[in-house]
Amino acid sequence: MTPVVPLQNGASGWLGRVLESLGLPAGVAGSVGDAALGGVLFAVAFAVAYFLGRRVVLPLLDRLLDARNLGRHAKTPIQKVVWILYLFLAVTVAFGIAGYNGFLRSLATIAAAATLAIGFAMQDVLKNFVSGVFIFTEKPFKIGDWIEWDGNSGVVEDISLRITRLRTFDNELLTVPNSQLTDSVVKNPVDADKLRLKFVFGIGYDDDIETATDIMLEEAHAHDGIMDDPEPSVRLTELGDSSVGLQSRIWIRNPSRADFVKIRGEYVTRVKARFDEAGIDIPYPHRTLTGGLEVADAPVAGE
Repeated sequence: MTPVVPLQNGASGWLGRVLESLGLPAGVAGSVGDAALGGVLFAVAFAVAYFLGRRVVLPLLDRLLDARNLGRHAKTPIQKVVWILYLFLAVTVAFGIAGYNGFLRSLATIAAAATLAIGFAMQDVLKNFVSGVFIFTEKPFKIGDWIEWDGNSGVVEDISLRITRLRTFDNELLTVPNSQLTDSVVKNPVDADKLRLKFVFGIGYDDDIETATDIMLEEAHAHDGIMDDPEPSVRLTELGDSSVGLQSRIWIRNPSRADFVKIRGEYVTRVKARFDEAGIDIPYPHRTLTGGLEVADAPVAGE
């Protein structure tokens, strides 16, 4: 009887001997036994890892994201990325348990080379992806906020891991790479529960400052959209060439871009109407020319 070739471990040796007893040559029986056992171990290890991922990892990740108050639009891409990374890790561990160390080393080499090539080819994409992660975690703004950056402004409609979509006040849709928002200073006027508005009214030098101030404060208190606490205020801030600048400071509650434009417009309109009634002028810039003009002697017609 042909002697059985020793195999790497007891289980594989046992399976090899069974196959050998069925008439397969010892070398073939040992190789087939090792391959079969490795496949079984790989399948079992991957199945266990997959089950743990579905039952433990994903629910834990979901709770962590909920703790950060992330919406569905933000959670979905993060969950997909984490799940792909987890599956790659599960395949790696399953290969190791199955004893496919040589294949695992080759896979690691291929993955490293592919990662390097992809990294060079997708630098901008990866930069925007990382910026998207920062936006999700740090929350400088959220959907529905009105933000300003680099001379642009708009209302945030959607945030993904690569781009942010904003609707301008001319109803234009802007698709902005996330890296532009994280690399720039982003102003979020509506992040707090109230917003201060400032507007400078120019009155004539001959007009009464106290009367103009009283009108501005009265109209601020009379407007339902303007808060009484903090109180409206008026300060003389400019002495221009043709006008005295009185700056009105008012506060609105739960601000949005629509509220900002509407309330400021109504307030300015009412103050202007009261100024007209009180005879307070809002002068426009003008220049007065002084001195004489010399006209050169010119020949008289007919001479």
